[in-house]
Amino acid sequence: MTAVAQTPPGTLPADQAAAPRRRGRTSVVLACAMGAALVGLCLLSAGIGAYDIPVGDVVGSLLHRTGLGGAALDRVGESVLWNVRLPRVALALLVGASLGCAGALMQGVFGNPLAEPGVIGISVGSAVGAVAAIALGLSFLGNWTVTACAFVSGLGTVLLVYVLSRSGGRTEVVTLILTGIAVNAFGGALIGLGVFLADNAQVTQITFWQLGSLAQATWPKVLAVLPCALAGLAAAPLYARKLDLLALGERPARHLGVDVERLRLVLVVVVALLTAAAVAVAGVITFVGLLVPHVLRMAAGPGHRFLVPGSALGGALVLVAADLAARTAAQPAELPLGVLTALFGSPFFFVLLRRTRRKQGGWA
Repeated sequence: MTAVAQTPPGTLPADQAAAPRRRGRTSVVLACAMGAALVGLCLLSAGIGAYDIPVGDVVGSLLHRTGLGGAALDRVGESVLWNVRLPRVALALLVGASLGCAGALMQGVFGNPLAEPGVIGISVGSAVGAVAAIALGLSFLGNWTVTACAFVSGLGTVLLVYVLSRSGGRTEVVTLILTGIAVNAFGGALIGLGVFLADNAQVTQITFWQLGSLAQATWPKVLAVLPCALAGLAAAPLYARKLDLLALGERPARHLGVDVERLRLVLVVVVALLTAAAVAVAGVITFVGLLVPHVLRMAAGPGHRFLVPGSALGGALVLVAADLAARTAAQPAELPLGVLTALFGSPFFFVLLRRTRRKQGGWA
C-alpha cells in the first residue's frame, strides 16, 4: 500500500500557495503592458489626424516644452498639437480613468461584476441637467453652463437615490439598485420632455451631448475635471482591502471590523465625483466602467488592490483608443464616442459572459 502525502495542519497545498504569487506576477506584467501601450497610444493619438505630426516630432515638442531638449514644431504644428490634440488626449485619459475606476468601485460595492456607475443614476442625472440647460436656453455661466448643470445634477441624483434607499439608518444593496432603476426611468422621462420642448438646433445639441464626444476638449475643461478625477483616483485604492473583505459578505465584513454602511456611503460619493465630472465634460459614454473591470478581473483575479488602479489605467487606455478611432475611422466626419464604445463593447462583453458561463458551468 502506498503512503498518501498529507499537508501539515495550518498550511496550504503547494498549488494553492503559489496561486497568489502567480496572480501577483500577472498583475505586474499586465500593469506594465497597459502602461507602455497607453504611452504609445497617447503619442500616436497626438500625431494622427487631418494634420499629421510624426511621433518623433511630437516627442521633440514635448521635450522642448519641458526644457529637456528636443525642438519646437512650426507655428501650425505647435498650435495643432498643444491647442487641439493634447487637450483631447489629456481629457480622454482623465475621463477613461475616472469611468474605469468608478466601475471597479461599483462592482465591489454591489458585489456584482455586472454593476456600473449608471446603476445609481449618475449618468441619467447628469444628462437631465445638461438637457435642461440646453432646452431652457440657460447661459448664466457662459460656455460652462451645460457642464456645470450636468455635474450638479449628477451629484444631486446620487444623493437623492441614496436618501430614498435608506431605511432604519441602513442602505441595502437591493434597495439601492431598485431606487436607482426608478430614478433612471424618471430621468429618462425628463430627458424626453426636454427634447420635446427644445427647438431643432437645441435637439441637435442635446443629441450630440448624449452620444458622447471629446471634440470640444480644451485645457480649461481638462482643468475643470482634474480636481475631481485626482481626488477620486487617489482615494479609491485606499479602500481596496475593505472591498476585498466586503466580497466575503456583509456580515463577515462587519465581524472583521468593516463599517459597511460608512464604506458604502464613502465609495458612492467617490463614484459620484468621478462619474459626474467625466459625464459633465464628455457626455454619456457607456461600457467603459462595465467592461474594463470585468476583463481585468478575469485576467488577474478579483483582488481590489490591483483591480481598482488597474481599472483606471485600463479605462484610460480604452478611451484614448476609442477616441482615436472615432476621429479617424470616418474622416473627415467624427463618430460619436459613446456610440463607438457601445458598438464594440456590447458584443465583446457578451462573448465574455458566454465564456465565463461556459467555464463555470452556469451562474451561481
